[in-house]
Amino acid sequence: MSVESVSEETPGPPALSGDLTLGPVHLIVAALDHSVEWYQRVLGLRVHTHDVSASEMGDGTRTVVVLHEDPQAGPAGRHAGLYHYALLYPSRLELARAAARVIEAEAAIEGTADHGTHEAIYLADPDGNGIELAADRPRNQWPADLGYHRGPAPLDSQGLISVLEEGLEGPVGDGLRVGHLHLHVGDVAQGLRFYRDLIGFEVQALLPSAAFVSAGGYHHHLGFNVWRGHGVGPAPAHTAGLLHWTIELPQAADVDALREWLTRGGVDVETRDRGMIVRDPWETAVAIVAQESDGDSRADGAAAGRINPPGSAV
Repeated sequence: MSVESVSEETPGPPALSGDLTLGPVHLIVAALDHSVEWYQRVLGLRVHTHDVSASEMGDGTRTVVVLHEDPQAGPAGRHAGLYHYALLYPSRLELARAAARVIEAEAAIEGTADHGTHEAIYLADPDGNGIELAADRPRNQWPADLGYHRGPAPLDSQGLISVLEEGLEGPVGDGLRVGHLHLHVGDVAQGLRFYRDLIGFEVQALLPSAAFVSAGGYHHHLGFNVWRGHGVGPAPAHTAGLLHWTIELPQAADVDALREWLTRGGVDVETRDRGMIVRDPWETAVAIVAQESDGDSRADGAAAGRINPPGSAV
């Protein structure tokens, strides 16, 4: 498949800092306790908080996933929303531990790939929410085109597992973060107008049916595609999937500058703790907040507040 790399800068929004990070991914699940048990057993995540309707999970220090229960939630269909989110491990060894944990749990692996910039393993949680388990290579080893021209290579699964050592059982270690999101949208050009021209991401690669954007030259903080069909609409109420995802900017001033730009661009902005919530053209919500120190990061999962999808009682 041919790929067009895009280097031309689009003037307008404040430049997103290369120190941008991604915060917790908030997901809608049908049965909270069942999902929490799965994330513990299969992914080794630690429970940070848990109540009757939501649970924050991560590495014990940083929340990466917040599960919200909607007992009426059904599986996703042909509409916009989550394709997958990536859990980024701090090393290849930690990714190998994650792979061994998945195999030990006998969870279904849907695919694997070597993207040049990172190695990846794909699976889905009990509600069909797509998950990528990934570890980046050092930046000085990334291919010049970030791997988009040649496409992914097969994952060296045996080589990955061979880095395992004795005594590496137990839950996930420190350093787990959200690496990127990949969304289904109804139109790539419309997605670019929102995520590039309004939010301020830079395009790293443009395929006929997908785009990959980032800040600071990262391979991608966000991908979006039309693989569920051109013109698909928002997810209906009571659908398992993405409640919202989180962009963390280094300073509150960065959030304020982006808020001013988005308001001038006619985007509806909802104020939330440490930042704001905005929605893309398919009603996918993203929280844009100021970063907190690691000492406060276990509260990050709830910091943006509970976001209700349009028409949903969740």
